[in-house]
Amino acid sequence: MKIAISGKGGVGKTTLAACLAKYYVKNNYKVIAVDADPDANLATTLGLSYDKASKINPLTDMKELIEERTGAKPGGYGAYFKLNPKVDDIPSKFSIDVNGVKLLVAGTIKAGGSGCYCPENVLLKRVFRHLAIDRDEAVILDMEAGIEHLGRGTCENMDMLIVVIEPGLRSIQTAHAVKKMSMDLGFKSVFIVINKLKSEEEKKLLKKSLKDFKILGELPYSEKVRESDLKNYSPCDSEDKFKSAIEKIAVNIEKLISN
Repeated sequence: MKIAISGKGGVGKTTLAACLAKYYVKNNYKVIAVDADPDANLATTLGLSYDKASKINPLTDMKELIEERTGAKPGGYGAYFKLNPKVDDIPSKFSIDVNGVKLLVAGTIKAGGSGCYCPENVLLKRVFRHLAIDRDEAVILDMEAGIEHLGRGTCENMDMLIVVIEPGLRSIQTAHAVKKMSMDLGFKSVFIVINKLKSEEEKKLLKKSLKDFKILGELPYSEKVRESDLKNYSPCDSEDKFKSAIEKIAVNIEKLISN
């Protein structure tokens, strides 16, 4: 089971990624959760304390590792480096256990149109590809809204992309942009999860704007989930109706992938 989760900032994609990871661990899956979002909040959402989470060093910041594996120093403009570095040991060596979930904080592709970040980008893309193709664990990637950095080889081997949206035009626009990008990159299936729903009326209005999407499930607006962010505890078991909605989505994913 290889799942990528994307969406506009603040819509709840990290919450969904964490709660799916926790659900599957409870149901006897081996799970690797990868934080590839610039905000890097997956650790605390899984239940790790802020103090411990703040000490995690993303892969893209590990200069010695990058140089060892690619043969080039990070930030070195015009350097020659390996395009297929060894990465098969990275998930085991650099992941941490958070309540049964293996968490790997990857960092993000460094943008800007410069060649000076190529070693970091090559290593990270190779890790993503290894996770998608070679691992037998369930893999959940918590991505930023732009997914182009995954690359065709990775996307073609993912089981699905989930775009999380909330009620609002900008969130819907992001979903359409991500879907177009995902089709170009070769994703097999793109689904929507609607988050922060307050009423059936909101749900009807959103579905009118999402006719081109398959909706995987809906998550209710929850003050308890909002409170979990303020008080720094995992939102996944914060409220029964939210937990039940997560479980329905997780079961739907299992059914879709098994078919």
